[in-house]
Amino acid sequence: MIAFIKPLIVNITILFSLTFNANLFFPFNPNFHMRIKQKFIYGVIGALAGILCMFYPIETLKDTNFDLRMVAVFVVTLYAGWLPGAVSLLIISAVRFAIGGEFYTIGIIVTCISFLIALLFRRFFLKSKMKLMFGTSIIAIYFIIYIVILYTNLDFLALDFYIVYFLAFYITYLSSILIIENLKKNNQQFAEMVYVDKLSTIGQMAASFAHEIRNPITTVRGFIQFLGKDTKDEKFKEFTPLILEELDRTNKIITSYLTLSKPNEQQLSKISIDKTLMDSIELMKPLGLYSRVELQYEGIDKNDVYGDEQHLKQALMNVIKNAIESIEYEGNVVITKKPDYFNEVVVLTIEDNGKGMTNEQLKNVGLPFYTTKTKGTGLGSMITNRLIREMQGTIQYDSKENRGTVVTITLKLYDKNEKKNHLKKG
Repeated sequence: MIAFIKPLIVNITILFSLTFNANLFFPFNPNFHMRIKQKFIYGVIGALAGILCMFYPIETLKDTNFDLRMVAVFVVTLYAGWLPGAVSLLIISAVRFAIGGEFYTIGIIVTCISFLIALLFRRFFLKSKMKLMFGTSIIAIYFIIYIVILYTNLDFLALDFYIVYFLAFYITYLSSILIIENLKKNNQQFAEMVYVDKLSTIGQMAASFAHEIRNPITTVRGFIQFLGKDTKDEKFKEFTPLILEELDRTNKIITSYLTLSKPNEQQLSKISIDKTLMDSIELMKPLGLYSRVELQYEGIDKNDVYGDEQHLKQALMNVIKNAIESIEYEGNVVITKKPDYFNEVVVLTIEDNGKGMTNEQLKNVGLPFYTTKTKGTGLGSMITNRLIREMQGTIQYDSKENRGTVVTITLKLYDKNEKKNHLKKG
């Protein structure tokens, strides 16, 4: 019995350790739409966990290799999808084949079955509010198949092995789900805390100086206009438009601060994403023509989302404007809309072939006072991020210097059956 338990404890430690480390370097986020790179990384981490488990198998059962590698395949597939699960499965199966042994084919078969069952029930698992109970139902189906395969092919296994091994498997699997759910919750709470802290800072600043600065600026602007008309000083006349332009820009910055500081309550309702998107593109076309930038739209199906039409339009126009301004001389901005019915979201991408951003610049996008423009404040991106978040959506930035930037926005698809749950976002 002790010979069974020792390697299983090592396996459990490996799986839990890599779960925490994966979250440390690549935080689990329930809202973000994972990119291919992220999915591949999670697949490799799952494969690493499975391989390390195979290095510490139960060695007292003839030429068999029992371990908890299937837990890694199960969890990665359930949470990250078919691609990470397939990466983990292929790498783990290849290593199991290399290890060899009389029963290696059975080991590969049961690992493949774990992947297929996880994939089959993934959608229902992610939608489930009671993941531990639903996860137990999934693993019960797998255990039945697994036990039948073992009983048919390995008749020398004793009852105490079945009890210890499958109990350890179940506890590890269920604990992994519990750990990931808690890590996701903690990550979300931390992100909200940081976000609220930023808004609080901006709000305090806006409240403290907006009124005091706006009044003198209005007075100065009036006098400049008055003097600019009657003065005979040619230099003053020449620079009057520039002075007025800078005063107006200062006023816009203050307005942006006030927009961020207001506790804006949005009424989330059914809106046509196609109409809102086309309206935003049409409004930005003059700026595109002036900058020699072509706006291209690619979309399939017609979809409705939860949101606030005016706020969504403002956010989209901000992103498209940034894309146009990032192109120094001629280029394209491609706006794509694609529904993801599996995850019940619409994915919008705004891609430009402008100057792009470095990794350091990318990390600071959306922070106040940070901008890559000469006359920018960084508040436009921060307002955009806030508006999308308030519509229960997500926004991500991906950029390569001198190659361009891709902004990915996800918004929840409208579902009339869930209307009552989305009446108001405050």
